[in-house]
Amino acid sequence: MFVNGILLLNHTNRIVIIATGSSTCAFLYDSTATDGINGSSVTSKANKKTQVSRTELITKSMQEFVSKEEEASKESSQIQYSNISGSLSMALCYIQRVLRGPLPHPQARILCLQGSPDAPYQYISVMNSIFSAQRNGVVIDACVVGSQHSAFLQQATHITGGIYMKPPQPDGLFEYLMMVFTTDLFSRQFLQLPRPVGVDFRASCFCHKKTIDMGFVCSVCLSIFCKHHQTCSTCGATFSRSNSTTVTGMKRKAPGS
Repeated sequence: MFVNGILLLNHTNRIVIIATGSSTCAFLYDSTATDGINGSSVTSKANKKTQVSRTELITKSMQEFVSKEEEASKESSQIQYSNISGSLSMALCYIQRVLRGPLPHPQARILCLQGSPDAPYQYISVMNSIFSAQRNGVVIDACVVGSQHSAFLQQATHITGGIYMKPPQPDGLFEYLMMVFTTDLFSRQFLQLPRPVGVDFRASCFCHKKTIDMGFVCSVCLSIFCKHHQTCSTCGATFSRSNSTTVTGMKRKAPGS
């Protein structure tokens, strides 16, 4: 229903659905590749038939993706995390392909609907995707339906100027999606939309991929480490600790400050 609502708002709207699993990401639906709707030229009967086929197509693609993920999860005994960095990269690549096509260019946005916790080891790749989206003017919205907040998506919405929301009542998810995330970027400046109380700027160290509150930052490549190292594992810079309390070559600071 949310997909149908987006497409009905404007005949130029297009939508792509990307599923994110623990091992793979896949395109489930592309409105430009499957729909033949051309605005007012479609009758109500044909429109209803198209909507039914669209729902069936998305449902079938989702069921096939979930089945593959279940088979893959049986072979691994480790904790499974959602590969959100992969899905963000796929979305940005698709947007770049569209923007390089013929005019007019659509106003691209990414909506992340996440129910799983963040994976600390994906911090670098996720942040690279966030900064890439910011540079290309792509807004990232986030709707978290899991039991805890997502620090990655909080930073993504803060940096790109999107909306972060964790619905207090998950049963009303459709109402939250339609009333909050269907608004275009121009209309948002006139609406009183929900804003997060705070943003978790904690980073993950490059050495152990763990979320830290305080760490060491390489002054050459800005890599973050939870402990002092003799050399930077990222750029190879050599560090030395002086006799005083200062650290030569490394600055101790709170990530995100």
